[in-house]
Amino acid sequence: MKKCVFAGTFDPPTLGHKDIVMKSLELFDEVIVAILINPNKKPLFTVEQRLAMLRKVFAEYKTVRVLSYDGLTVDLLKREGVKYYVRGIRNGTDYDYEAQLNFINVDMYKDMITVFFPTRQEFLHISSGLVKDALRFNKNVDKYIPEEIRGDLKKYLEEANRNV
Repeated sequence: MKKCVFAGTFDPPTLGHKDIVMKSLELFDEVIVAILINPNKKPLFTVEQRLAMLRKVFAEYKTVRVLSYDGLTVDLLKREGVKYYVRGIRNGTDYDYEAQLNFINVDMYKDMITVFFPTRQEFLHISSGLVKDALRFNKNVDKYIPEEIRGDLKKYLEEANRNV
């Protein structure tokens, strides 16, 4: 069984993320969507909220598993018995960054193979960071996020605003 990991902060999940998972399903028997808990980032949504959103987006795909982790991605790959690491690439800057990470990761996990998927043209401008910025200013982001979680995003933002 060929498995892959697609890791990120997914804060929030976007149509670009969904597209990469769908491409991965064409090649792999199981896709593990892994939320990295990065202490250097201050996410807008909690880990639990992001897990719930991703599980909702991929609910009908029995070969997609969603989890969270902290630490290094290579350690997650080893723990899960996975050697394929999927990355989405929007542009040359993304490629340069991901290629650098690949060299370090492969040094730590020799069996690891990074698979780069180019983003579809209609998703090139979408990033979680830009979506978060728009959300902070109460802008509509429906055309950038999966339909399955549009209501959840609004609900989570209302909860966050009540707690401020």
